[in-house]
Formats: sequence, C-alpha cells, structure tokens
Amino acid sequence: MSSVAKMIAKIEDQMDAESDDKQAENPEHLRMVEALLFAASEPLDIKALSTSLPEGADVAGLLNTLEEVYEKRGVNLCCVAGKYQFRTASDLAFLLRKEQPEQKRLSKAAIETLAIISYHQPVTRAEIEDIRGVAMSKGTIDILMEIGWIKISGRKRTPGRPVTYGTTEAFLVQFGLESIGHLPGLDELKAAGFLEAIPPSGFDVPNPSDELGADEDPYDPNEPEMATGSANLDEA
Repeated sequence: MSSVAKMIAKIEDQMDAESDDKQAENPEHLRMVEALLFAASEPLDIKALSTSLPEGADVAGLLNTLEEVYEKRGVNLCCVAGKYQFRTASDLAFLLRKEQPEQKRLSKAAIETLAIISYHQPVTRAEIEDIRGVAMSKGTIDILMEIGWIKISGRKRTPGRPVTYGTTEAFLVQFGLESIGHLPGLDELKAAGFLEAIPPSGFDVPNPSDELGADEDPYDPNEPEMATGSANLDEA
C-alpha cells in the first residue's frame, strides 16, 4: 500500500472513531429526549427540548432517530404544528376507542365554515359567506372559537376593518398536521372521495397561509368594532 493510501486510510479510521465516539454520547441524549416527550402533556418543540439537554446536543438528529425507532412500534413519534409528541399508531387507534355518549356534534354549517377557513385563511366573514353562498350567524364562528380550532388573525385594510380568521395550533394537533401546508391537496381529496374524479373546469385547491396578508394589520382587541352590512342569519 502506498504512503498516500495509508494516510487516507488513517484519516478515514480517525473519522470513523470520532463518529463512533459521537454516537457513544448520543444514546444518553436519546434517552433524555424520549423521557421528556413521554412525560410531556403537550407537544414539545426543538427549543423546549434543548433547554433540558446538555449543551451541544443534536436535538434535531435525536428526534429523527426516535422517529425511525418508533416508526413500526405501537406508539409513533409525530410532528404536529412544528412540535413533537408520542401518539398511538394510527392503525391501532381502534384499540383505544370507547363507546360513550357524544357530547357535541358540529353542524353542517360549522364543518363547512371550518373547511373554508382552513383552506382560505386568512379569510373574513364576508368572504366565507361569499364562498358558501349563505349568510352566516355569528354563533357558528363562536362555536369554532370556543372549541379552540380557529382564531382572529388580523384586520383587513378595507372599509369597516373586518377581522380575518385562521386556524390554531390546537386545530393542527387535533388533525395531526405538521403545518397548514400539510392539508390534503387536490389529489388526496379526490382519492378520499371528497371531490369528483374530474372536478369542474378551473377548480383548484387554494394554498392557505398562517401569515398576515399584504392588506392586513395585526389584530388589536382594543380596536372598536365597526358595523358591517352582513345579515345575522342562521344558515342551513
């Protein structure tokens, strides 16, 4: 073996040894992240986990490793709303179902309104009514806000300063979404049977955003409400 080849081999051995040393440290960090996630009552983000781990710990790498470790287990590590949480594997959810009285069912109007807000956010009440083609009672929005799935996002810079609505982190957690961008797209909705195989010409699924629009201001709860011309009717 030439001297150059020997030198390269030596460098590679050193790199392998350093990698092994690094991996030797990670198992304890892995156990710590696992314990923190197991004990947490709510999803944790990388920043929250970092505060409890030794300085220099590769939290993102540890989370990736845990995701792989638990991928085929009865419990999976899931990323929801940019945070991490252990959840029962989706194919085993039936084991935890209990027959119990249903306390509350969302009306058809509330479900439609939630879907519109989800995909068209940030969106005003007038825009929701325009999409549905039906005047909407304030109670529908109140119910969705009471559940904690929608919130007031901002105010449009238009006459009347109408508020805009968007979904919350609780919405993402409830439906197991990492972000708004992970809402089902056109192909997924068709595959699930929610859309016709051949949608109407020009039909498309909008791209929602949890950022304020260029024509919006942050919501200020102290700003006085202004009357709008929308009828306060209860929809079908």
